Amino acid sequence: MKYAFIMGSNAFVVPNNTLSYVDHDQSNRFLRILSIQKETPPDQPRAVLTIDADITDYEGHRLQLTANKPEATSDFDVHETPDRVHVTKPDGTTVLDVHQLDEKVAMGLEHNISAELEVNMPVTAIRVRGNFMTGGIHIEIDNEKLFVDGDSYGNSVQAGEHDLRFSHDGVLI
Repeated sequence: MKYAFIMGSNAFVVPNNTLSYVDHDQSNRFLRILSIQKETPPDQPRAVLTIDADITDYEGHRLQLTANKPEATSDFDVHETPDRVHVTKPDGTTVLDVHQLDEKVAMGLEHNISAELEVNMPVTAIRVRGNFMTGGIHIEIDNEKLFVDGDSYGNSVQAGEHDLRFSHDGVLI
């Protein structure tokens, strides 16, 4: 199975469940999908979206999640539903929002995205939004654009053979 990370109006289809940043030629994981929501037999536990994350907010407060749970007492609120993990500051500002899209919603995205999803089936579509730092890189993702250290990306669809990685030079796939 492949993963399509939807960020703003961009889609990055990759074979792995991990987002990393590159620091001096070393990849460092900052987001990993541990499990996805899916139908399960009644006698088995419910499968829900579960993530690990290691980022900081724009003010430098560290957020570490292991299986959706904060590693230590944090200044963040974690809101979970079976298909979503939404991390906010106490004032409601989104720091990280990871949302698994169902197939109908994913295939209803812009044609350039849905066409790439169709070519790469089976694929799990994961929408990522937020405003955070990782490895000294500022990543801001809204509904329209992806910003990496102030450089914007819009309406881009890329498929790759490796993890999706970020660097000070932008998105690497």
